[in-house]
Amino acid sequence: MSSARDILDTYLHFRDGGRVDPVPVSDAFWGELAAGRHPQLDQGRLMTAFTFSEPWSMWERHPAGEELVMLLEGAATLVLDEAGRERTVDLRRPGSYVLVPPGVWHTARTSVPTTMLFLTPGAGTEHRPVGD
Repeated sequence: MSSARDILDTYLHFRDGGRVDPVPVSDAFWGELAAGRHPQLDQGRLMTAFTFSEPWSMWERHPAGEELVMLLEGAATLVLDEAGRERTVDLRRPGSYVLVPPGVWHTARTSVPTTMLFLTPGAGTEHRPVGD
């Protein structure tokens, strides 16, 4: 029997064939991913979780497919930029979620400690600063 792990410390890569591989978290991970240093993650889905207590400084989008965004603790407002118009979705109860359509820019706002779970298509994640 394996020991329990924490999704805040180790991401999970769900490969298309059904296998799941742990991916250790490092401060450099997202920069390495954007630089193409993890090509094995281009297929399948990546499960991650983050804790934050202020609005995100970046927008992101996933052209390769829908992203599941689920609230685990706290409260947040997910902001989706749909054809130049912002739509907000309030996540207030643990377990509440939204499916972000492929290619839709989105960000999150909160002012309380919040933990969210993400199941993201592996290929092509893009980022841009909030305010652009």
